[in-house]
Amino acid sequence: MDNTYRPKLDTTFKRLEEKKNLLTKARPLPSIALGKIKEALAVEWIYNSNSIEGNTLTLRETQMVLQEGITVKGKSLREHFEAKNHELALNYLYKLVNPNYELSAKDIMKLHEFVLRSIEEDFAGRFRTAGVRITGANFVPPNARKVSDLVDELVKFIKENPLGLNTLELATFFHHKFVWIHPFFDGNGRTVRLAMNLILMKEGFTPAIILSTDRKKYYSALNSANKGNYEKLMLLMAQALERTLNIYLNALPEANDDYQEIANLVEEENLPYSQDYISLLARQGKIDAYKEGRNWLTSKKAIEDYIQNRKRKR
Repeated sequence: MDNTYRPKLDTTFKRLEEKKNLLTKARPLPSIALGKIKEALAVEWIYNSNSIEGNTLTLRETQMVLQEGITVKGKSLREHFEAKNHELALNYLYKLVNPNYELSAKDIMKLHEFVLRSIEEDFAGRFRTAGVRITGANFVPPNARKVSDLVDELVKFIKENPLGLNTLELATFFHHKFVWIHPFFDGNGRTVRLAMNLILMKEGFTPAIILSTDRKKYYSALNSANKGNYEKLMLLMAQALERTLNIYLNALPEANDDYQEIANLVEEENLPYSQDYISLLARQGKIDAYKEGRNWLTSKKAIEDYIQNRKRKR
């Protein structure tokens, strides 16, 4: 595994760890606040993961299907099942998560079974038995006969962590290798975006939710990882994780970081950088920032921290 990304992301890794520690110290969070965050994130998680795979339910429609039991006119039965199935898989994931949890092929299969139930019953929770090709990918997944052993090897790697990777690196490596193995005929993406979060959440992190607006960037990052370059995928995962960490931390009573859209921040504060430059820093993961839809949010403190770090390096 090429780790040339580490110097560029070292500050980001440290910041994520610091935020996780802050969240750990604040636990248990107020039950009402925690419940509302989990409920909102569940809808986002399901919407974004399904949307990446082509589901056309909007965020609001996904919420209506999940929370109000409404059937959306003009949407296929499969799309409704994909939303409800993902909710069942998510509930199963939350039951599994605890500090002593160890990833297993059995649990991955169970997540997949939930994802495809009532859609592809013959394939739900079962490895593929034939070759597949992935449109737009720069690789051909391995022979079906190798799938079971490759999944076992990957799970063993995650348990033993022979390279001493940090939690985010481990989850990102798992994510890429699982997609490369492509163990199922269908539902690989949704399953891996669930399973990778078992790795993160058992260590006290919040879930990393890859946004559907980053779909092209996501597929491009996976293709780069196929060539041994993990920088794009690692950055995308870090940004997805930082977003949810910030959502949880902002719910704490003592929260004082005022995150705003970059355009509004530049307009209101006397900052030494332009909107374009701050947006670039956010996209590159050089400042504490996160994405909502297509807009980047950051805080005055994040800009000040960046300036101080630059002064120290000089």
